[in-house]
Amino acid sequence: MKTALDKIYEQYNLPEFVHPDPLEVLYSYNELRDREIVALLASSLAYGNVKQILKSLAIVLGCLGQKPYGYLQTHSEDSINETFKGFKHRFTTDAELTALLIGIKRIAEVFGDLKTCFLSLYSPDHETVLPALSQFVEMLRSQMTDTPSASSLLPDLKKGSACKRLHLFMRWMVRCDEVDPGGWHDDISASKLIVPLDVHMHRICHTLKLTDLKQPSLRCALEVTEAFRRIIPQDPVRYDFSLTRFGIRKLCISLEDIFGKGVVRVV
Repeated sequence: MKTALDKIYEQYNLPEFVHPDPLEVLYSYNELRDREIVALLASSLAYGNVKQILKSLAIVLGCLGQKPYGYLQTHSEDSINETFKGFKHRFTTDAELTALLIGIKRIAEVFGDLKTCFLSLYSPDHETVLPALSQFVEMLRSQMTDTPSASSLLPDLKKGSACKRLHLFMRWMVRCDEVDPGGWHDDISASKLIVPLDVHMHRICHTLKLTDLKQPSLRCALEVTEAFRRIIPQDPVRYDFSLTRFGIRKLCISLEDIFGKGVVRVV
């Protein structure tokens, strides 16, 4: 299986296969303080039709400009609320978006940036990033302005869902290769990451016999991650991007042809 996975990685883990993907918006931001903010926004809005995701991100980033960190530091909370009044992305309202932006602004005022905040919660002794990520989300949510559904953009990891968007954010920031831009990779090991598991990735992993669980829960994400960790301990999320290209780009390729009948589950 590793030979087949490496072949898929080499063939599809390339910049030309990124579009359409929310990840593409990160490439315009060289400053880490800007990129991590954009990554959190892009991953938080990464649900629904990808064209709509990119359209919504274009609106948000157009308002924030090329220096999102500077924008948040120099604009008042009232100004931020006014700027994004009327924003809508599927179920996400303008109040939810501005709550997240203000949460980021307040965290940056205390810690300097998101990375410093996360590292204050992270320990290399942790088996995964999950403990630090859970605390990081709680800290962000505690700084968000009061709104009825402020947590919709930042799901509660304690509720047991796969929380794909949060683990996508971590993949983007911790891994660094031709696709994932990184920025936190010198301080956090990629071996601690958890696979961003959605229904499409779950279907692939179930077909490849990496899990018997039938729903993409947090338990399932951890099981799948452990399966990949047995294949490549130092980077269990390495194949996430390339494997998800099959669904995102609608590639007509049979997994059975790639991995062989003995590896693929008959479904």
